[in-house]
Amino acid sequence: MDYAVVMAGGIGRRLWPLSRRNKPKQVLKLFDGQTLLQRCFQRLSPVFDTENIIVLTNAAYANLIREDLPELPLDNVIAEPVVRDTAGAIGLAASVLTRHDPQATMAVVTADHFIEPADVFQQAVKDALVFVDKNPDGLVTFGIQPTFPSTQLGYIKCASPRKCSGCENEIYSVQAFIEKPDEKTAKQYVDAGQYFWNSGMFVWKAQAILTNLEKFLPEASEPLMRIRTAWDSADQQSILEQWFPKLPKISIDYAVMEKAKTVYAIKLNCRWLDVGCFTALADCLSLDENNNVIVAGASELLDCKNNIIVTEDKGHLIAAVGAKDMVVVHTPDATLVCHIDHAHRLKELLELIEQHGGQKFL
Repeated sequence: MDYAVVMAGGIGRRLWPLSRRNKPKQVLKLFDGQTLLQRCFQRLSPVFDTENIIVLTNAAYANLIREDLPELPLDNVIAEPVVRDTAGAIGLAASVLTRHDPQATMAVVTADHFIEPADVFQQAVKDALVFVDKNPDGLVTFGIQPTFPSTQLGYIKCASPRKCSGCENEIYSVQAFIEKPDEKTAKQYVDAGQYFWNSGMFVWKAQAILTNLEKFLPEASEPLMRIRTAWDSADQQSILEQWFPKLPKISIDYAVMEKAKTVYAIKLNCRWLDVGCFTALADCLSLDENNNVIVAGASELLDCKNNIIVTEDKGHLIAAVGAKDMVVVHTPDATLVCHIDHAHRLKELLELIEQHGGQKFL
């Protein structure tokens, strides 16, 4: 059977003060009253039965996720007791799925992606599911056609596109995974035409990814085996809390994808954004006549251009005069004012707030 696994454990520190330790970016209602997680669920629903959609998150966010997606069965939200990056999270999901369905095929997606149009994504996922059913050892990822030479994204080098029976999209062989390049190299990748952005989304047989984890990350084998054996028993939670922290903290790309031989890709011909910062958020939203992005119930801007102005409080007025290239973000207990060119320094700012005893604002 086919399952979707949604990775929804990130905090989103670069969207502070909207995103906090107790309110991650995936449950912020910034998209016409919807959250990124809800939009992700809506993209998946035409392809997967609701009972086959699973969300992985950290324990602190489990109830928030359940509130945001009341359609999901309670047990479909799996709470990780600690953060262990994508290899551990994917291994956990695969272990749970194979206990119930040894033939399970799983699509791994991320809650904080903006993807349009949805039908292009859905067809690519359907094609990946068909391909994996015919090639059960295959590991499929999705590449994004670069629109500019990004130095903030990883790339995958693809070759030998071919048709697969029952698929609309071509299937590429993946030759290499490349980490974030410098600007000169990124331009070369875009010009070459065979390098795609690494989307961090995958489709594979649950057993296939566990086999690869056992081969390339053997120290994960015993913890995952212990968790799988205890799942659905009275010891499920205690075993999870005991063994999950013993998993290596490493991404699935480093752990498996860069080493495996049977890696394939489907090119996503759609608009894709990793909504990890305010400038990326702005790319998802509409602009006014002066290139301002405004998410606010009430605002008055006089001679303002190229700003990002955000509040979830619909009763709060944001007013500005002569502001240009600024980020202004309001929350009930904290306000961010930042030049767009310095938005990448939010991590430094949060470290400063913490050093000065402002943990309650984080």
